[in-house]
Amino acid sequence: MPDNPAFYSRQTRTYMHKPKTQYVKCDDLYIAFQVFGDGLIDLVYSQGWLTNIEYAWESPDYARFLQKLARFSRVIFYDKRGCGMSDRIIGAPTLEERTNDIIAILDAIGSERAAFLGMSEGGAISTMFAAIYPERTSHLILYGSRPANTKSASWPYGPTPDEIEESIADLIANWGEPFPLTTGAPSAANDPATADWWATYMRYSASPTAAAAITRMNYDIDYRDILSSIHVPTLVYHREGDMWCPVECAQYLADHIEGAQLCVNPGTDHIAWYGDQDSLVREVEQFITGEVVVAKPERMLLTMVFMDIVNSTGQLAEFGDERWMSILKQLDAVVDRRVEASGGERIKHTGDGYLFAFRGPTSAAEYAQIIRDDAASLGLQTRIGIHTGECERLATDLGGIAVHIAARIMNQAEPQRIMASQTVKDLMAGSELSFSDAGIHQLRGVPGDWSLYYLNV
Repeated sequence: MPDNPAFYSRQTRTYMHKPKTQYVKCDDLYIAFQVFGDGLIDLVYSQGWLTNIEYAWESPDYARFLQKLARFSRVIFYDKRGCGMSDRIIGAPTLEERTNDIIAILDAIGSERAAFLGMSEGGAISTMFAAIYPERTSHLILYGSRPANTKSASWPYGPTPDEIEESIADLIANWGEPFPLTTGAPSAANDPATADWWATYMRYSASPTAAAAITRMNYDIDYRDILSSIHVPTLVYHREGDMWCPVECAQYLADHIEGAQLCVNPGTDHIAWYGDQDSLVREVEQFITGEVVVAKPERMLLTMVFMDIVNSTGQLAEFGDERWMSILKQLDAVVDRRVEASGGERIKHTGDGYLFAFRGPTSAAEYAQIIRDDAASLGLQTRIGIHTGECERLATDLGGIAVHIAARIMNQAEPQRIMASQTVKDLMAGSELSFSDAGIHQLRGVPGDWSLYYLNV
């Protein structure tokens, strides 16, 4: 029972005066969001999996949780694209698209800087945002989040691809039926009203096809490679008996995010608003209402695109000086116009090569395809390398090992091919763009073996 009884109706089991749903346009889609609470710190709450910000308030447990967050913050509560009250889409949105949606919401409400609470898969979205936009992130709280989701040689804490497909098939076959919460929320699993609310919440959040696409995309998410790029105050909160997300996931996050605090509390519920929600809310409040540490925006996560003209010396000899200079001027004008339209930045031009930087990998990969084709229309062959990593701003240049990795990846690419690191591939889960395995490579001056991929045409 909430502290404010007037806000609650026992007869309807809903919170009254729930916040007004608003919309903001991002790309060609409208994103639904609500803003409530009078706290001094903005708190972006990124939910996991499927969402519906209108029907969330029909659950007394969920409504009580949201109201508690609003006591000390201004809560920004939103439906991810493809879910709930936001525009539905075909397929599944990428992490980059989801971070762009948050930027659109923050700009629409005049929020310059916010704390982020990411629950489950919402942790991936929040982490991506904090890495790309440290200047707009005051705090990062990760609750019940997996840095990787699918079992592999380097990650033992997840189902196999076959188990994932079996789970999705079972999910869709029973879509709309009372939702079993025996492992996701054991404390509420025997409550028929909760099971019925969950089933309705799922139906209101997504269609069966959309649910399958989003679930499959979520299992593809692996954000381990960007954890070292987080330089904002971070709290990793976990319930020790969580059966959907083992505690080893929280330990990994805390071990790989610089200065992160780890808080493991008793409990078995993965879903935040079931079980002991007071302990979670108390830790979040204490964490974000303390001293605000300003991030260092000169270090940030960027996706770099290196492009080199193949056999430039031979083409110069073939075309002659005058024609060659004319072609290069045309290319220079085209790449500048294209990079601005794509939301990127030209960092430098080194004779027959370019370095571009983007906030996200999808826009970088799309731009790489565009400039490859533009160069080809001028009779030029190129090779392109893409890598996402932490960079340091050096006046008009970029520094750091990630820049060298992107250059080395470009050197491995065949003419007219775009080669990318596994980090880029993993962060583009859900994108319409696809990759082909290019094998294991050694990159000159960079330790270790590197799995590289070709961007498919």
